[in-house]
Amino acid sequence: MKRAIITSALPYANGEIHLGHVASTYLPADITTRFLKMTGTEAYYICASDDYGTPILIQAEKEKKSPEEYVKIWNKRDYEDFTAFGIAFDFFYRTSSPENVEFVQETFLKLMDNGHIYEQEIIQFYCNFDKKFLPDRYVIGRCPYCKAEDQYSDLCEKCGRVPQEIENPKCSICKNPPTKERTTHYFFKLTNFVSDLGKWLESDSFLQKDVKKYVQNWIKDGLVDWDITRDISWGVPIPLENAKGKVFYGWFDNHLAYISSAVKFLKDRGIEGKEFWNASTIYHFIGKDIVYHHYLFLPAMRIGIKNEFKLPDYIPTRGHLMLQSRKISKSRNWYIGLKDFLNLYPADYLRFYLTLITPYSQDDLNFDWEEFAARINSELIGNIGNFINRALGFTKKTTGGSVPQEEHLDQADVDAQEKIKTLALELTPIMEENHLDRALKKILEFSAYFNQYFQKKEPWKGNHGTNNCIVISVNAVRSIAISLFPFLPDSSQKIWAQLNLAGKVYDQPWSSMSDLPLGKGHTIGEPTPLFKKIEPADIQSRKANLGNNGS
Repeated sequence: MKRAIITSALPYANGEIHLGHVASTYLPADITTRFLKMTGTEAYYICASDDYGTPILIQAEKEKKSPEEYVKIWNKRDYEDFTAFGIAFDFFYRTSSPENVEFVQETFLKLMDNGHIYEQEIIQFYCNFDKKFLPDRYVIGRCPYCKAEDQYSDLCEKCGRVPQEIENPKCSICKNPPTKERTTHYFFKLTNFVSDLGKWLESDSFLQKDVKKYVQNWIKDGLVDWDITRDISWGVPIPLENAKGKVFYGWFDNHLAYISSAVKFLKDRGIEGKEFWNASTIYHFIGKDIVYHHYLFLPAMRIGIKNEFKLPDYIPTRGHLMLQSRKISKSRNWYIGLKDFLNLYPADYLRFYLTLITPYSQDDLNFDWEEFAARINSELIGNIGNFINRALGFTKKTTGGSVPQEEHLDQADVDAQEKIKTLALELTPIMEENHLDRALKKILEFSAYFNQYFQKKEPWKGNHGTNNCIVISVNAVRSIAISLFPFLPDSSQKIWAQLNLAGKVYDQPWSSMSDLPLGKGHTIGEPTPLFKKIEPADIQSRKANLGNNGS
């Protein structure tokens, strides 16, 4: 049996999940996991909340909570929101888990033993107003590479690079220029891995070519060693006597939670974690803003511990979601919270729309309220919903729901049967290549074909061939239910129930969508409309609300 472990970028335990989070990472990862399981792969979707860092420490202080209490609240809330959206993690853990703390510290010591860690006195930004060292996102300034203003000191969101030193720095808390103070930090020798990273990028044919190309350019331009220490109290402690009061940088520990969480999950099921990981196809789903970390830091650290855990086979990378053509910003209240959205519309509406507009590329995408309504009304309801309702409704009306005996097939019937028989063959390679938007469009084409088939056959006239139209259309509905499951799990199961089929859709083999098993003797259930039209007045209300309360 094939094996797979799927992860996605870890949600930061410091606020609610919004639409921008789910489009590029969690939804594609969930769809892929569901697809792999239906193909017979032993696949597990592993995730965790990212619990450490200065922002969490400061926010916890503001709310008069311990950081442990604070992240526990957001870990629970995030999991609940993801679950409501149909994201089916096999395991959702936390980077502050004892298993991850232990694994991070062990990894550090192994890297040190292997000659990839060194200690160095550095000059660190310090805010005299706030009386604290300013790591990472508490220093903003101008990117030294692309000159974009108001960028974080550890990541330029415009060009995607990690600045060696930000220009024109300011404290992001009080906006005052920081001073510089001496402190001792530990560094990971990223420069030790130039050759190994180059070989890995060349050898892995599954990595996106456009992403690979500019990572190779970064390597060519020259890598710099990586400061992995922070002078704060909240984080994984550095396991050395002379490093008391220092913790690891969040990007040193958080992606190690992919491994530690997977090993914990597997161990609890009596499975040897390292062996399973190394025998699996590994997927890390990310947004384009963290390419540097996943294509350089992550593989270098695994290589540095002598490849105890294999490198990823796939790092599916997608662009940012804009909202009404503007950059999503929680600080400016320009976002839609996932929980707020799901109070308005079914999860499958959002899953459908986001999948359709999200290509397998780094191109940014745009959530537009009016386009959302148009796609739902014309494609989900007007195409898929319309065919299912007319096919099952006609069957119920004319035969009481009983599938009739098939008659002599004409050419239209033969062609329609062939369409069903080849659906899995057409969809599978597209899904395997992670072009999920194209796969969903292929299902829409399939449904549109059968809308036309049903219309041309005119079964309501009771002519010869009516039975064939019913039999083939009911089987086409079954094919849609199976093929749609990774994308729209709730709607797919509702279709399954209307077909009066036992069990769960996800128990069906993926390839069985190309079977035609429903014939004489099968009786369908009660057809009811699957979806409700979105009214224009609703959309105008949503647009008017943007920027007021995030919904």
